[in-house]
Amino acid sequence: MPLPEPVPGLVVSYAYLWRNQQEQGRDEGVKDRPCVVVLAVRQGEGERIVTVAPVTRTPPGDPPGTGLNCPPR
Repeated sequence: MPLPEPVPGLVVSYAYLWRNQQEQGRDEGVKDRPCVVVLAVRQGEGERIVTVAPVTRTPPGDPPGTGLNCPPR
């Protein structure tokens, strides 16, 4: 199955790297988790930069107010 076009709002499974994991020296997330595509930009021929944000039940703690609440449908 081909990968879908990355567009804002698309939810993907991704090994998201949390800040504390990076500070521990890791360069890849521990497990796959749902992430939402927030930005997808084409750069050059066939190259794309995609920015994702993790979807989690735990509110962000540091710095406060950096998360978004996703209400249930």
